[in-house]
Amino acid sequence: MWVQRQLQLAPRPRGFHLITRDVLAGVPELTEVRTGLLHVFILHTSASLTINESASPDVRVDLETSLDRLAPEDHPSYTHTDEGSDDMPAHVKASLLGPSLTIPVSGGRLVLGTWQGIQLAEHRDHGGPRSLVLTLHGE
Repeated sequence: MWVQRQLQLAPRPRGFHLITRDVLAGVPELTEVRTGLLHVFILHTSASLTINESASPDVRVDLETSLDRLAPEDHPSYTHTDEGSDDMPAHVKASLLGPSLTIPVSGGRLVLGTWQGIQLAEHRDHGGPRSLVLTLHGE
């Protein structure tokens, strides 16, 4: 079975946001897959995806703080400044985390660890809606 569709996420503020439920709702056919893979791809260069701690919101706050240290706003070495002070750091952060995830599927469920969840990393103050391409393959 192959299923592919686009999912639009509502705008979210800057930071890390659990989207596991949104992704699952976007591919209801996943429950029919015994063995397979779900590929999740974000169609943006200033937001990214990661799998990380899903239980403690403190982890999401600390991830944002850590990335802000790695790619600060208004750094004097940035030459791409046309879209505001949060834009170039957003590109750096998105490159560090990446635009896609591939998650195993077994018995109609995502194979994630007990505390793992899919997260949208919104790197802009006002990023707007974000689009994902969900591709499910399995039997």
